Amino acid sequence: MNYKLLKRTRVILSLLFVIATFSIFLDIYEVLPNSVINTVTWLQFTPSLLDFIEVTALASSGFIIILIITLLMGRIYCSTICPLGIMQDVFAFIAKQRSKKKFFYKKKKPQTLLRYVLLALTIISLLTSFSVVVTLLDPYSNAGRFFTYLIRPILMLGNNALAMVLQQWEIYTLHPVKLIMAPWFVFMLVTSFFLIIAYLSYKRGRLFCNTICPIGTLLGLLSKISWLKIHFESNKCTKCGHCIGVCKSECIDVKQMTVDHSRCVDCFNCLAICPESALSLGKTNKNSATNKASTTTDHSRRNVLATGIALITSQAVLADIKKKNTTTEDLILNKKDFSVAPPGAISIKRFNEICTGCGLCVTACPTQVLQPAVSEYGLKGFMQPHMDYGTGYCNFDCRGCTAICPTGALLPISIEEKQITQLGKAIFVRENCVVYTDGTDCGACSEHCPTKAVNMVPYEGDLLIPEVNQDICIGCGACEHPCPVNAPYKAIYVNGNAIHQAAQKPKEEESIGKPVEEDFPF
Repeated sequence: MNYKLLKRTRVILSLLFVIATFSIFLDIYEVLPNSVINTVTWLQFTPSLLDFIEVTALASSGFIIILIITLLMGRIYCSTICPLGIMQDVFAFIAKQRSKKKFFYKKKKPQTLLRYVLLALTIISLLTSFSVVVTLLDPYSNAGRFFTYLIRPILMLGNNALAMVLQQWEIYTLHPVKLIMAPWFVFMLVTSFFLIIAYLSYKRGRLFCNTICPIGTLLGLLSKISWLKIHFESNKCTKCGHCIGVCKSECIDVKQMTVDHSRCVDCFNCLAICPESALSLGKTNKNSATNKASTTTDHSRRNVLATGIALITSQAVLADIKKKNTTTEDLILNKKDFSVAPPGAISIKRFNEICTGCGLCVTACPTQVLQPAVSEYGLKGFMQPHMDYGTGYCNFDCRGCTAICPTGALLPISIEEKQITQLGKAIFVRENCVVYTDGTDCGACSEHCPTKAVNMVPYEGDLLIPEVNQDICIGCGACEHPCPVNAPYKAIYVNGNAIHQAAQKPKEEESIGKPVEEDFPF
């Protein structure tokens, strides 16, 4: 077999997969159809598994294909499909190009105990619906957050700067896009994860995949019994060490002539570089060296203490216009029983159990109302998107997030169903309204309510004040977003429904369609 061609094919496929995944998260002009997005995410293991558990449909069985491929050829998913794995290969490649070492990698002992503890914690979290462990460790979701919260803002800034330059020459090929940054704590945490993974891969190749990643550990277990394996031909090996020097998984033992298949990611580097063709891909035979993976446990690691990270957070929400001449002493604090979950979530509990916080729906939201949660859902829903009406509102005619969710946390819904799904109910606080406090006209909330659940009624003299009909309110936040009073003292705000309800249809003459899209609608 031409192993150099096999490796080259693997590299090309890896680049195609990572470019495709990269594109769906960085599609700032929203030109990619949902069918393309769903095709790309179909083969991502964790989202596909969760979607299959939720809907039990063959259309969500991409993880089964991954399991079959693993049983046939080992961890092809890790080397070719997983975007986080391919990102690590990029950092490892840069490190190797910068190094003057003849043999860049060395054989290292597996961190067996740590690997299986993290895998057990992940399985327990799935069984108990405590999805924050999956959120933090899933490779696809981590890659998605890197793309969404780190790279996407840079791309948007570059696009906006270039659009402004081109407009000076009356070229309007590009147009500015609204830039919204993630909450500072989410940004710092995602940045920290990115730097840690980049450092590990720069120094040790696939150390993250073979020590921390639960998907890598699970597929590694299956790789032990895969049909085709990389193994030594003992009568050919000269123990030159070339294979060890290129093994990103640090799993080749030349002295024993063994490969730890639980850690091998099938990158085929060793096959392509072996000058004696002493390594081959196939079924083991009598002339092969013992092909058992190393099971030696690093007993010095057994007493490692678990370290807890306290997530003490706060989210700063900046209003577009600051309220003047009024102190907050006389204002009433907004009290929400529940945060607002996106349409298609059905309920907050269900959403928290399935969502892995990959950020794909955040990238698809045209009004940027979807933002990663810090404390809004509690620890269980950390980094899962919630409706942040300080940054935007839910467009009356939009279902973008429901159409592309890879895990089934947001189910597809029709436009008719979307327009009567009650995410929450608007609550009017008269004591906070500028009509009451300043004796001035406003009406921004009523003007932008798509169902006319907020109406202006006589107040004093010629002044009108809002009145809410919660029966037809859908909780879209088009009233809360433009309210000129600073959060958390909004004069009108949406209290989320723990379980989404069906609002009554407004009278035909009352509905005004979707709200006007303005930065500050006055």
